[in-house]
Amino acid sequence: MMDERAFVRCAAVFVPTDVPREGRVAFWRPDGGALPGSGGEAGSVAVAGLGDVEARWLTVGEALPVLTRARTAPSAHPAAACWGAAALHALRMVAMGRLVAGVGAGDTDVWRAGPLAAEDAAQVAGIAAALPFEGHAVPVDANGTDATDVTDTGVDADAGPVAVGEAVPEPEALVRAFLDAVADALPRTSAAPLAAGEAFAGRRAQRLGERFPAVREWADEVDAEVDAGVRISLRLDLSARDLFDGTGREDEAVAAAVVQAQSVADPTLVADVADLWRGEAEHIGPRGRTGTVLAVRRAARVWQPLGRLLERPVPDVLSLSEDEVEELLGRAGRRLAAADVAVHWPRSLARELTATAVVRPRGTRAPGSSADSFGFFEERKLLEFRWQIALGGEPLTEGELDELAEAQRPLVRLRDEWVLVDPALVRKARQRDLGLLQPGDALALALTGTAEIDGERTEVVPQGALAGLRDRLGAVEPVPPPAALHARLRDYQLHGLAWLDLMTSLGLGGCLADDMGLGKTVTLIALHLRRAEAGQKAPTLVVCPASLLGNWQREIARFAPGTPVRRFHGEARELPPDEGGFVLTTYGTMRARAERLAAHEWGMVVADEAQHVKNPHSATARALRTVPAPARVALTGTPVENNLSELWSLLDWTTPGLLGPLKTFRARHARAVETGEDPEATARLARLVRPFLLRRRKTDPGIVPELPPKTETDHPVGLSREQTALYQAVVRETLARIGEAEGMERRGLVMKLLTALKQICNHPAQYLRESAPGVDAPRLAGRGTRSGKLDLLDELLETILSEGGATLVFTQYVEMARLLERHLEARGITTQTLHGGTPVARRQEMVDRFQSGEIPVFLLSLKAAGTGLNLTRASHVIHYDRWWNPAVEEQATDRAYRIGQTQPVQVHRLLTEGTVEERVAELLAAKRELAEAVLGGSGEAAFTELTDAELTDLVSLRRPE
Repeated sequence: MMDERAFVRCAAVFVPTDVPREGRVAFWRPDGGALPGSGGEAGSVAVAGLGDVEARWLTVGEALPVLTRARTAPSAHPAAACWGAAALHALRMVAMGRLVAGVGAGDTDVWRAGPLAAEDAAQVAGIAAALPFEGHAVPVDANGTDATDVTDTGVDADAGPVAVGEAVPEPEALVRAFLDAVADALPRTSAAPLAAGEAFAGRRAQRLGERFPAVREWADEVDAEVDAGVRISLRLDLSARDLFDGTGREDEAVAAAVVQAQSVADPTLVADVADLWRGEAEHIGPRGRTGTVLAVRRAARVWQPLGRLLERPVPDVLSLSEDEVEELLGRAGRRLAAADVAVHWPRSLARELTATAVVRPRGTRAPGSSADSFGFFEERKLLEFRWQIALGGEPLTEGELDELAEAQRPLVRLRDEWVLVDPALVRKARQRDLGLLQPGDALALALTGTAEIDGERTEVVPQGALAGLRDRLGAVEPVPPPAALHARLRDYQLHGLAWLDLMTSLGLGGCLADDMGLGKTVTLIALHLRRAEAGQKAPTLVVCPASLLGNWQREIARFAPGTPVRRFHGEARELPPDEGGFVLTTYGTMRARAERLAAHEWGMVVADEAQHVKNPHSATARALRTVPAPARVALTGTPVENNLSELWSLLDWTTPGLLGPLKTFRARHARAVETGEDPEATARLARLVRPFLLRRRKTDPGIVPELPPKTETDHPVGLSREQTALYQAVVRETLARIGEAEGMERRGLVMKLLTALKQICNHPAQYLRESAPGVDAPRLAGRGTRSGKLDLLDELLETILSEGGATLVFTQYVEMARLLERHLEARGITTQTLHGGTPVARRQEMVDRFQSGEIPVFLLSLKAAGTGLNLTRASHVIHYDRWWNPAVEEQATDRAYRIGQTQPVQVHRLLTEGTVEERVAELLAAKRELAEAVLGGSGEAAFTELTDAELTDLVSLRRPE
């Protein structure tokens, strides 16, 4: 067994042979100490200045473990340690497959390590510089050393006893030969001939020249790259028409390819071949010329025109015809790149042609021009949509476009320079007109900045007056409040006034979607007065729910005294003469008298609580669209409750055509946003709608300080035994029926199930209809409680009333409100109930009684009383049951949490544990992000599309943990 520790203490020297894998490593002791007792072959080695000394010889394969150990062994001789570093680097190159097949002496098959990269060359040079004399002190011929790279030695005190005139191998060349020896030895395992054949696999030398006569020429070319370390590249000069290759082709030349030589070891070393031949590029290496010629020969096999370079005394420049330039742009260039021959195109080609889709008014004088007038939008003129092709940012003329459209090649000369041309761009030049656009469609493209053309999303740039309009929409300038306004507007209200004034002055309209309670009404009154000051004499038509008629009339009298106000409602349905002021009507009246209202001239039409027309197919929405006006404003705190079609309905009324037809809008925007399939869809839609929808929340900076804090609390309560039994029975029976139903029948059963479960969660008396006419008054509480919610409500009200507080209690069911009113009156608590059937006059009376402190608890139907009421005396809001839409619940809460509120507001939401109520609350909490972007909401209808398994999971009763 070989004693590796004894070997590492010896000096090591590599002795190469003609066949690299047959080289050996000699281990000897410069100090005359004992050699290893076993391992390898005993013999002697000729050492310069010492003659023959005893040594142990190891083959390359045997030496590798010893040398790699010597690299880190503390007792290793410096020469052995250096050869250990060489061994490790050789092993890395083999492991990475950095091997090149070649032919050695006698046409034998060999493997060489290479080609050497820059870091390889640096490593070899570093090892050679550190190699002590003992590591390469073998005379050139004494041990069969190759005599090509040698160093003459003389007497040197540091080098040992060296005879004058003796030649030893150059360290760097010897290290390079060692890398080849390792590369030639390791792949030749016993299995290699079986896997790849005898050639380049077996240990026995193969005489390849006898079997393959052309192999020597091929091997020389390989050696040229590996040993000379030279590759070539081509630098194209499209302006050098005076350069030619001397073959009589100069008349056809349109460009010249200047040949460059590059060092493989250090790619930063580059020189023109002409300089190399003049002797001005020594940094390429001593074999630079030979390597260049062989590299050109190899490249000519990849692309035949390069063979003309071999006919020249100096292979420096190749003249190219237009066809050849086209070939280099395509397949020839790719093949040369694969053969490691780079083609460098001139920087001028970086000014390639670009195509942009532009939209502009017809007859625009020049790209980028703007106009002060936006009449083209008001007059519904069509706009141009076309491709604009530019060179270096400068648009091409029509004549240049025609020239480009006729191009049949990828390289075209325009404006005295060669330009790369994409075939797709040529098609755009031929079909540059993309059609005509309606103003709304054109504005939509200008705002989003993109369009889908031929299945690809493309940048769109507005020009002319359209670009000016887009810029105006993004720059709202402050305006002073009108002199006739008797109110001090807050900063955010002044911004809202300026925004509305800008939109209506442009004839575009908009949706003011502030949270309830932030003063949309006073802002709209200020807008009317400002337009009146500017000369608008026609009246403003306000369409609102019946419950808000009185509120509008009082607010106008308060903030704009002296302004005429008339109601077009009930028996008073006389339209005023053109004397300005306001006309108030309800959605129901407007729907019934749309034709009459449409015949009147209006300066502005306002839709308050505009979510009433969120369904574009409803009769109310269709009737509203028939009433013409130069300015349309929608007011709502919930621009979207269930889906994006509601947003479309609002903005298509305020600015017709902006979002396109509903079907197109759903395909282009809504589906991608609601499903999340396109991450950019939400941002794209936001860019489109943001200029037309002003949304401020009470949590926005600058608004919060004007309102007291609001605290929201979920109160989970358990079901009573009666509730549990009813809940489980309804779930079991209804799910069985749903499993057998389809289509509309199934959807109806799901809605019926959800309603029944919510009623059971409220109180068994509601589900069992114990409040129906002719039924004795139900026992709601007392011994053996029937509802956890009712018990909690009693506890909350007891605490609130003891502190002198006032409370709003919302429920979506009128029958539940009546049950609660009867229950609270029995407990001595004064209350009142407002629902959809409450007359308009009675509503204001009820509001006044609550605000005055006469009524401490106000029961309200969520849908009927969730908007338009000012109930700031309440410091507590209780949601007895959930509407399953956060936006609607927030509107109801905003009856108390609004401008004018001076007390902290506490919001209480009652939830039954383990039921569908709790599960839906979790779902709603997870869907707030889309609602915050004013692009989504939720509703019960979505649950009808759940699978049977999903529905079962939603409604099944879960026991609290």
